[in-house]
Amino acid sequence: LQHLGATIERIGPNSWKITAKNIIPKAPYELVKKMRASVCLMGPLIGRLKQAEVSLPGGCVIGQRPIDLHIKGFAKMGCDVSIEQGNVKIDASRIRGTDLFLGGRFGSTVTGTENILMAAVLAKGTTRIDSAACEPEVADLCNMLVAMGAKITGIGTHELVIDGVDRLHGCEYTIIGDRIEAGTFIVAALMTQSNLTLSGIEPAFLRSFFHKLDEAEAFIAIGENKEIIVKGNKGFLSPVELTTLPFPGFPTDLQAQMCALMSITPGLSIITERIYPNRFMHVPELQRMGANIAIEGNSAIINGQSRLNGAPVMASDLRASAALYLAGLVANGETWVQRIYHVDRGYEKFDDKLRALGANILRVPESEMPKHLID
Repeated sequence: LQHLGATIERIGPNSWKITAKNIIPKAPYELVKKMRASVCLMGPLIGRLKQAEVSLPGGCVIGQRPIDLHIKGFAKMGCDVSIEQGNVKIDASRIRGTDLFLGGRFGSTVTGTENILMAAVLAKGTTRIDSAACEPEVADLCNMLVAMGAKITGIGTHELVIDGVDRLHGCEYTIIGDRIEAGTFIVAALMTQSNLTLSGIEPAFLRSFFHKLDEAEAFIAIGENKEIIVKGNKGFLSPVELTTLPFPGFPTDLQAQMCALMSITPGLSIITERIYPNRFMHVPELQRMGANIAIEGNSAIINGQSRLNGAPVMASDLRASAALYLAGLVANGETWVQRIYHVDRGYEKFDDKLRALGANILRVPESEMPKHLID
C-alpha cells in the first residue's frame, strides 16, 4: 500500500490510519509474489483510477488457484484486460455495472468476489453478482464499503447487488475477529488437553467447525458474552470424517490443523479437501514426526496414534506452518520448524501467544539451527 502511495500510521496496538490521497496503479512483482492477497489490489485500483497493473500473485503453495474468474468478471464489466510478462494490465475507462456469475469448479471465489465488489462500488450502473462468496470476511468488506458510502444489498448471501456511486469517503471501522486464528487456538487446546477461553470472535462463524468437534466428542461451550470455552482435559477424542467446503461448510484453512489433531486421535479419520485438492503439503512433514497418514486422491486417511516425535520440518504454506507448530507442542523431544515467514502472514505474534499459554517455544535465526539437522 505504501508503494502505491498510501501513507500509513500506526495509531494503536491494533489500529492503523490509512490515507490514500495520491496513489499509482502499479503493484510490482517483488512485492506481490510474497502474498497472494495482493491480487485484491486490482478491484480498488480499477474503481479509483480506472486502470491497474498488478503482477500475477504468489503466496502459499497449496495447488492451483487461478484468477481467471477475476479477469472474466472485469472483462464482462467492460474492462480491457491483458496479461503481459506476468503482469495483469487493465484499462477500466469503460467500466460499467453488469450481471456476473462467479461460481467456479471448487465453489464461489472469495478473492474474486472481493475484487469485483471493490471495482463495482465505483462503476456506473448496477452490478449483480450471482454465486458470490458469502464468507464472513466478504460480508465484513461489504459492511465497511457501506460505511464508506457504497450501496450494496444482499450482504451475507450468494447474490450481491451493487449500485455504483461517484466516490467513497473515509470511515472508522473495526474488522471482525479472525475465525481461523480462533480455530487454530482451539485445536491447540485440544491437542495439548488444556482448557482455554477465547473472546473477540463471533461463534457463528465457526459453526461447522464446532459441529465436527462435537462429533469428535470435544467439549466446546459458548459463554454469555459469546466467549468460546474449551475444556480439553477430558482425554482422547474420537476420529472423524470431514470435507472442506465453502462457507458455511468446514473451512479449508482449518484442514491442516485438523490433520494434526486427528494424527494423535486414536482411530481412523478421513479428511477430504474440496477447495484446494493439493493442499496436503503438511502431510509429509507430519509423517516425519511419526504421523500415520496416507493420501488417496484428495483425501487424507489418518490412522491416529497417541504420540508424535519431534523432528526438523519445513513449512510450505501458512496453515501448514500452524499445523506443524501444533504438532510440535505435543511431540516428544524438539521440533524445528523452518520457513516460518509463512505463519507471520496469517497470525499476529503467534509464538508470543503460544508462549503466554505455556508453550515452550523459541524463535531463532536459521543460522542457529543445529548443523546435523540441516545436513
